[in-house]
Amino acid sequence: MAEHNPLESLIERVLTASRWVLAPFFLGLALGLLILLIKFMQELYHLAIVALTVTEAEAILGVLSLVDLALTGALVLIVIFSGYENFVSRIDQTRARDWPSWMGSIDFTALKIKLLGSIVAISAIQLLKQFMAVKNTSDRDLWWSAGIHLVFVVSSVLLALSDRLSAGHVEPEGKETAPRSDGSTGRH
Repeated sequence: MAEHNPLESLIERVLTASRWVLAPFFLGLALGLLILLIKFMQELYHLAIVALTVTEAEAILGVLSLVDLALTGALVLIVIFSGYENFVSRIDQTRARDWPSWMGSIDFTALKIKLLGSIVAISAIQLLKQFMAVKNTSDRDLWWSAGIHLVFVVSSVLLALSDRLSAGHVEPEGKETAPRSDGSTGRH
């Protein structure tokens, strides 16, 4: 048996425990959800008050603002749960009857894809809002918004492609790959 260095053991325990430093970040994000809820209710209230007097385009812009806030809230929720479960600790699902099936099943790769997908959706809504208010938006602002949205879309596609390509080369431990035509499994 190899000797176990007490200093190494202490360092490993400290590093393992340091993951709990992230917990306040996730609690802060939960409070951020409350702020988003307040802004959502404020937007909904303003939209409801003027609903009978606004134009169709203004109503659509108002609803798009609500969708934007809802998507942002969902994005924060994804970050809270999957970040906590991936980096801090598992959440005990046995006590919650209404536990959503996706919680606890999102790994880091899926989290990145979902985050970028949400960011692309939010960016698309912002771009659509600017196109709906094209009379009040400069060409320069439209081009910048479209360019930024395109960067998000291309980044998402490239990330998904790279994750798919790397997943094809990584084999889970303990699983054999299908035999090649020469009879080998490809494992070293």
